[in-house]
Amino acid sequence: MKTHRFIGQGCALDFIMSLPDLPITTPSLLFPAISLLMLAYTNRFLALATIVRNLHASWRQTHDPLLEAQIANLRRRLVLIRNMQAAGIISLIACTVSTMFLFISHQPGGQFFFAISLVFMILSLSLTLNEVVISGRALDMQLSDMEAKK
Repeated sequence: MKTHRFIGQGCALDFIMSLPDLPITTPSLLFPAISLLMLAYTNRFLALATIVRNLHASWRQTHDPLLEAQIANLRRRLVLIRNMQAAGIISLIACTVSTMFLFISHQPGGQFFFAISLVFMILSLSLTLNEVVISGRALDMQLSDMEAKK
């Protein structure tokens, strides 16, 4: 275990961190996970884009208010997916920078960027959970609408 000292440029920030050395393989383990998440996010985005196009075409013919509500819900989900992707990309970049620092045997930089990578991965997964909850509610509304018309 090494003690690293960080000193902020031009400020009074001075703290000591005691962390175990981070092997280069640790951030490298996130690469496949992040890549698979990005693929899943992209597939979700493409599926929603198709649904939006179809609903928009239907709305242009009928101007049904229910379709407007569904499109608004899908727009919110698309924004969430875009933010999920952005957080995932930042996580991957930070993970790559962490690996680079560890490759040149600079533990503090590697640890710092690995921590950033983990924070953005948590953010991305939290946004995913939020999008899944919204998606479930939308499906429940659709099903309850069908049940009400019986």
